[in-house]
Amino acid sequence: MSFPESPRPSEEEEAFYVQCRAAYLAVFKSSLTNIASKQQLCRALQQAGRNPAHATLNKYWTPRTSKLNFDDFCEILKNEKKTEESELMRAFKKMDLNSDGFVSHSELEKALTTRGEKMTTEEVNAIFSLADINKDGKLDYAEFCRLLVSTVEQCQVAALERLEANAKLKRQNFGSRSYSPPKSSVSSASSSSSAAAAAAQAAATLPQPPETLRAESDTTLKKDSRSSSRPSSARSRRSSLSNSITMTSSSSKASKIPEPSGLQEWHHSYMKGCFFLEDDGSISCLQYQLHVPQTTNVYLTIRPLSLSHGPDKPSSWMTVDTALFAMAAGETKEDSTLVGFTESKDKEKYVWKGELHAGTYYLLPFSSGCKLKKRSKKSPSNRPIELVYRTDSGELDLTRELREVLSDIFEVIDLDGNGLLSLEEYNFFELRTSGEKCDKDAWAVCKENFDMRKNQLTQQGFMELNLMEATEKDGDPADLWVILEAMGFNHMLELVDACPFRIDVHCEGTQPSIQPLSMDSGPKLQNQALQKSITARTGAKALRGQDNVFIYTYRGEHRISSLIANKSNQKVTVHVNNEQSRNCCSSRGMSVFAVEVPGRTKMVCQHILPINERQDWTYNCVETILPCA
Repeated sequence: MSFPESPRPSEEEEAFYVQCRAAYLAVFKSSLTNIASKQQLCRALQQAGRNPAHATLNKYWTPRTSKLNFDDFCEILKNEKKTEESELMRAFKKMDLNSDGFVSHSELEKALTTRGEKMTTEEVNAIFSLADINKDGKLDYAEFCRLLVSTVEQCQVAALERLEANAKLKRQNFGSRSYSPPKSSVSSASSSSSAAAAAAQAAATLPQPPETLRAESDTTLKKDSRSSSRPSSARSRRSSLSNSITMTSSSSKASKIPEPSGLQEWHHSYMKGCFFLEDDGSISCLQYQLHVPQTTNVYLTIRPLSLSHGPDKPSSWMTVDTALFAMAAGETKEDSTLVGFTESKDKEKYVWKGELHAGTYYLLPFSSGCKLKKRSKKSPSNRPIELVYRTDSGELDLTRELREVLSDIFEVIDLDGNGLLSLEEYNFFELRTSGEKCDKDAWAVCKENFDMRKNQLTQQGFMELNLMEATEKDGDPADLWVILEAMGFNHMLELVDACPFRIDVHCEGTQPSIQPLSMDSGPKLQNQALQKSITARTGAKALRGQDNVFIYTYRGEHRISSLIANKSNQKVTVHVNNEQSRNCCSSRGMSVFAVEVPGRTKMVCQHILPINERQDWTYNCVETILPCA
């Protein structure tokens, strides 16, 4: 049987990733180091030949951003092209009122403090002091543009030369690609941002010479680096473990858990929810509390939720894998114990059947991230769909396309499926889209202005509320786009960064009740359940030559998950290679990567699913301890 191979990158792609690596390693010691601040992001972008405007940095480093990794950095570079010298020249010529090839201090100050991203007088003075080479109060902008572009290229070339010269860096792997020498030193970019903004911000963020930047980076890294107490011979010896598992296709096997007979007679409750793909690649969702009044047999299921689309617009997220962990609540969330999780699958539905004693349980939805991955929110033409329009009478109204999407959003946030939004349900939506909650007084105002029933917002009222927000902004759709993007929609109004789901609980002898919970400490509790589900079902295997580093590999019916347990007191870096796997996709989004595991810590390494469920798949992974630096 043949299996799909991963496509090899083109020479152009390979050259691009080489430049990404070079720029990243000019600022950081390792690709495993995260970008931890907006300033670090700016420095890394400068090393890649970009001169990011404040608006560009703010687009990628929002108030919710705490870190970015190397893969995020590559995606940013794909979107942000280098500013060409010709574009800078055109921008300066617009400021050159006399067309004499010079811009006076007053002309530059007027342009940079009153247009676009307004700069302060002090910033303009600083730029002029650097650029006024002849000290005659005039800026020879042609010379300045050449100097700027030359400095940018020097940074890029120096970063590439450093990567080429450093044999240790060449051995590092980034993303799913290994290092290979660049075909040429610097490639040209095809486009840039608006000329005026580019000129202003290029001047404001003139890169430091490569030597200065490198020295600053090395100083920072020395502070972070730690010496190892292990002898050098032990540090240089690699320790590895190879795992190979062949899985049969889902089409050739039936669910291990058949639906109980007479299920229609069992007591039933259900609740909806949604997985959201965050900017850092993590997946978040609500968690739930289940109350079982008495001991009973329980049949739990979770599945992606198909929204009300026509046959020409199928729900693309229906292939996203889901799971549900059930934990018996303790005195605190940390004291909770795992009682079961959905291991069996029936089409899109994931199933668990067992007995639950009377009590309270946490239901923790989970998706591996293998199928729910970050995609661009931009439309192919970079022209988003219209959200509002003016009627013949001149009044604002929501477009048909936006109304359809808002109907989908209403269906997702109507957690109990009663066709109405309670204050609690609406607040989950508000916290997701704005970070704020609606209090009872504000809800009373909504009741006076929008269609409500039983003190709950109807779908018509939800439409009216969104129309009011658009009207208050005089048709400006910016706030509407914030809402749509937070809910996982792109600029073509496609749901790409979210997966709605539905949880069903059937109890044989008693009526269960489910309530949504806030997301406080959610990831910690879910991680606790996930780790326990892996370690409880499989034995630990020590890496060769290591007494304190173990790999757990869980083999479920439809998913393989691995966990690294580091029982030593020192952090270890484990290199993971899936290149020999066939018909597999990893939650890491790459074939080769490294995981840094602190001392006395367990960490989920990766989840593996088949790319094509109709074919057999082979998981072949080699985990190797990397030598300490």
